[in-house]
Amino acid sequence: GKLLQRPGDDVLVDIANKSEGVVQKNDFARQDDIVAGKDIEVFLESVEDEAGVIALSKQKADKIRGWERIITSNKEGDVIEGRVVRKIKGGLLVDVGVPVFLPASQVDVRRVEDIGEFLGKIVKTKILKIDEKRMNIIVSRRKLLEEERAEQKTKLLTEINEGDVREGTVKNIADFGAFVDLGGIDGLLHITDMSWGRVTHPTEVVKLEQEITIKVLKVDRVTERIALGLKQLLPNPWERVVSKYTVG
Repeated sequence: GKLLQRPGDDVLVDIANKSEGVVQKNDFARQDDIVAGKDIEVFLESVEDEAGVIALSKQKADKIRGWERIITSNKEGDVIEGRVVRKIKGGLLVDVGVPVFLPASQVDVRRVEDIGEFLGKIVKTKILKIDEKRMNIIVSRRKLLEEERAEQKTKLLTEINEGDVREGTVKNIADFGAFVDLGGIDGLLHITDMSWGRVTHPTEVVKLEQEITIKVLKVDRVTERIALGLKQLLPNPWERVVSKYTVG
């Protein structure tokens, strides 16, 4: 149809030079798009509504066209990119041309306290399921991150060695130590290797999401376990004391 005019909250559309239908103003994502003479696609909701006029929907037309583009060019397993536009029950809606559902459990490899922090962000996700009958798509950011992390882990285990000094990010803290993400695999920084002095709890030394420099103490490629040390990069105060004295 062709846009005619905008009386109040309605927009008049000439359908194939035969009839005039009505589209609600809030059907347009941008009010600047409401320009007289502009051609648009609309969905015919009813030939005659309660007010006796032809009811049209631009949102439904956009959704159908967007859906057609998505299923024509994508399949399950493909990676798609979009902006997180809304937080709903059970997850997030991501706009990839049409709204797709990103479950809360699929947002990240680790539990996210507030998935609302992703609102407005551009994210890459993997298509888990396409339901053509219901026009519904479920995606996963976690699946994509797990695959990327698996590749990083394989590479890291082939090149990391005892004695290496690495950069890492503290991702989890327990009473016995902290787990540090080295880029594909987490290494354990035990509480006894955090400081030469007494440490009651790991939070006295490190914080979540803190970037730290650590030393690789031991690598077990079979069990894929890595032991890390922080105090080993610091001067040992006991060595300074001992060097000043001799027995007797």
